[in-house]
Amino acid sequence: MLKYSLIENLLTERTDDYMAVVQPLSSFAMDAVIAHLLKRGTSLTKTDVGAVVNALQETVVDITNEGSTINTPLISTSFSISGVFEGPLDTFDPTRHKLNINITKGTLLRALEGNITLEKTTAVNPLPQILEVKYSVSGKVNDVLTPNGVVELFGNNIKIAGDDVECGLWFVPASGQALKAQVVVQNKPSTIITMIPALPAGTYTLKVVTKYTGGTLLKQPKTCTFDKTLSVSV
Repeated sequence: MLKYSLIENLLTERTDDYMAVVQPLSSFAMDAVIAHLLKRGTSLTKTDVGAVVNALQETVVDITNEGSTINTPLISTSFSISGVFEGPLDTFDPTRHKLNINITKGTLLRALEGNITLEKTTAVNPLPQILEVKYSVSGKVNDVLTPNGVVELFGNNIKIAGDDVECGLWFVPASGQALKAQVVVQNKPSTIITMIPALPAGTYTLKVVTKYTGGTLLKQPKTCTFDKTLSVSV
């Protein structure tokens, strides 16, 4: 059973364009492969199998080093050379050319592609999360803010990214219009430091709106609202 999930395809302009991401159950190193083989039942010991596997790997390397290719039910190998040759009399130059060893799946693995059962699962997207808000002047946490002071936000994936007008750090009053921070001193995935706007006195919540993913920007911004209310004292 191979699980997969769908995530937004950030390489296209369409908002309804998604791509599949497979989620392998686990990854087997050579020791784990040998242990799995022994579960099938054999008179060979782990040491015996390990010796055979090592000998097989060394033999494949020797054959490849001699300039020959491998063609087995598991894998096939081939050679190619990349780079431009300047005319028919040019020769291989390692500063301009590269020898590539290519590996493709063999008949056994190709046959599996149509037989593996797939199961769709939920994608886990890293959402922005505000963990703590600190007023730099007083050093108090999740408490009182003062207009035109400096506030620090700590969290996960909260970096402000994206040119959309809604992207930014917003101070949202209990009633009235939200105000956006205009001066951002530090903007990192785990920390935002910004100047507090000229806010009227009252209670506020903070929200971060961002397209940040750590790579390509999201097509639509995500919003994170701090779960504690803060007081603004003039």
